[in-house]
Amino acid sequence: MAVSEQDTDERLLHAMAGGDMEAMTAFYRRHETRLYRYLLAKLNDSFAAADLLNEVMLEVWRSAARFAGRAKVTTWMFGIAHNKVMSFWRKQGRREFTELDDNLPDDTPGADLEQALSVVKDGEVLRACMRTLSEPHREVLHLVFFEELDYSEIGRILKVPEGTVKSRVYHAKILLKKQLANAMRSP
Repeated sequence: MAVSEQDTDERLLHAMAGGDMEAMTAFYRRHETRLYRYLLAKLNDSFAAADLLNEVMLEVWRSAARFAGRAKVTTWMFGIAHNKVMSFWRKQGRREFTELDDNLPDDTPGADLEQALSVVKDGEVLRACMRTLSEPHREVLHLVFFEELDYSEIGRILKVPEGTVKSRVYHAKILLKKQLANAMRSP
């Protein structure tokens, strides 16, 4: 198959299922940056993220013929990535993160998360605040804000009901807003 920039992800997967390396190269180039960013946000380790990126793409190659089209290709691909991360963590034996107390007082009742984010000029402050969230909260915020996926797509990726996704996003926004407010008050 002659691959072009206009080929859909579905067409590339179909060609990959037939062993077309040119289609795999095009698919990899199209999604590598976005997928790497997702993996890096979850792992906070550039080497592990690069390794898992290759594992995810290898799994996409192997599974291309089994793509059923019940979800968007990117949703399916992020589901594979999510599963690879879960396997990585299981092999590691444990994960470290700081869980915030939902009962922390909110000193900024009038501020919303979007306002707080617009005030944060330093990306490191935002990354530091994101790292204080639990993994489920960090993950849903990444998928909503950076991957711009809707709740049903996120639910398919995480294999949880859409209501669970909505609840996690709601609580994650509150916790992140509190952390950003505290960070903006600190010198």
